[in-house]
Amino acid sequence: MLGASPRNTRPRAAAKPEGERPSTPVTNQQIPQDRYGSRARTRPRPALRWVLISVVLVALVGVAIVGYRNLGSAPIQGKQIAFEVLDDQSVTIVLEVQRDEPQRPADCVVRARAKSGEEVGRKEVLIQPADGTTRQETVLRTSARANIGEVYGCTYNVPEYLSTHLRPTG
Repeated sequence: MLGASPRNTRPRAAAKPEGERPSTPVTNQQIPQDRYGSRARTRPRPALRWVLISVVLVALVGVAIVGYRNLGSAPIQGKQIAFEVLDDQSVTIVLEVQRDEPQRPADCVVRARAKSGEEVGRKEVLIQPADGTTRQETVLRTSARANIGEVYGCTYNVPEYLSTHLRPTG
């Protein structure tokens, strides 16, 4: 075999009759799982999905409740209807209080401010239980001449010294 190349020296496989399949099955190329990971994607478990959805829904409801309580309408509102500076040491303030629960007593803080904006007087006023909107007039003593009398805010948390006839000591 002069001039024969080494490629041609292999023996040829015997021809197989038609219709007969090869002895080794033909498969897709195998990828090493250690190197590339598994090809099959795992789907999240249905129970885990429902737990996550439930947690998200509970969190959203919690945020909605907190937002409503902080940004919704106040359960009690007080506003100044009128004021009159009586002299250098006092001012009369007429306030109006609207409550969601008018049968409960309330505490409103009124204050007086000077022309400079400095607070020159402050007082807590007990608002007794009553039906509907309540109007109340109070005289506030000041440390200097007031320019305005106003309602600072109202609450249902009435201090004990306002709800009883005892005066604070100290």
